[in-house]
Amino acid sequence: MITRRQTLGLFGAAASVAILPQVRDARAATGVTLRIGWQKFGVVPLAKKSGALEKRLADKGVTVEWNEFTSGPPLLEAIGAGAIDFGITGDVPPLFAQAAGRDLLYVGAYQGPAAFHGLLVHKDSPIQKIEDLKGKKLAYKRGSSGHNFAIQVLRKGGLTVADITEVDLAPPDAAAAFKNGSIDAWAIWDPYFAVTETDPQTRVLTTSDGIIDNWGYFLGNGAFTAKNPQVIADVIDELAKVGAAAQANLDATVTALAEITGVPEPITRVTLTRSKADLGKVSLVPDAALAYQQALADDFYSLGIVPKKLKVSDIVWHPKAS
Repeated sequence: MITRRQTLGLFGAAASVAILPQVRDARAATGVTLRIGWQKFGVVPLAKKSGALEKRLADKGVTVEWNEFTSGPPLLEAIGAGAIDFGITGDVPPLFAQAAGRDLLYVGAYQGPAAFHGLLVHKDSPIQKIEDLKGKKLAYKRGSSGHNFAIQVLRKGGLTVADITEVDLAPPDAAAAFKNGSIDAWAIWDPYFAVTETDPQTRVLTTSDGIIDNWGYFLGNGAFTAKNPQVIADVIDELAKVGAAAQANLDATVTALAEITGVPEPITRVTLTRSKADLGKVSLVPDAALAYQQALADDFYSLGIVPKKLKVSDIVWHPKAS
């Protein structure tokens, strides 16, 4: 079990291997800096720790810079504004970014574990089933994958956001609010989910297993991707290789991921061994992920959450084979 101090410290810190085609790159990548946004899950921090991307891109004269984010919305805001060039996020943030006209593209996808998200309540809470959330304060980061998870959980219980008090909090703030009892429930993703569920005063009401498919995406800045398509192709390909190698040696992967994220090894192991977890499921955007994302976009538009109707395929990157 980790201590309260360790928990708050963690929160306060800011498909098979795809063989990608060589793509046309009219301008050389020499002298390019690739600025990557990462979060504390999945294959990207493993690539950061191993230096795999730096090694892959060195002969092209590409240097790599790393920027940590606690959630997808600010990460995609940075990509769309050209402050970073590439990053990883869940399903909802790209919808808001597209609706806002941000300059970004879906350049890859991954599928997370079935129970990547959890809806947490206090151990002694009167909330025993989803229907009991009615009238309660439910926290999630609006515009994050936790937002979608929360909506689908409510829907499963015959509820809508009108039936609860929505509390929009980023993970570090939500962790503190949950700890001090100022919110009744929290919809959150790993590793924050795995960290908090170890607290004996916490109870898991439900997970995302069987509720959402947990597709996530790699996004690239539109202008950067247009100028450096081979860099983006190399990054997706290398991440797939890093993920496959990591999945084949989970003991070493647990240690490596714990070291870079600061999440203790026992908790990291939980996140990597949840049902259907597979770090090697990295590829260009497959049809299944595109169909899922379009259905989600339509759903969020119908609910009045996303302000305009979206055609997701308009911003999906398709590398041109040389």
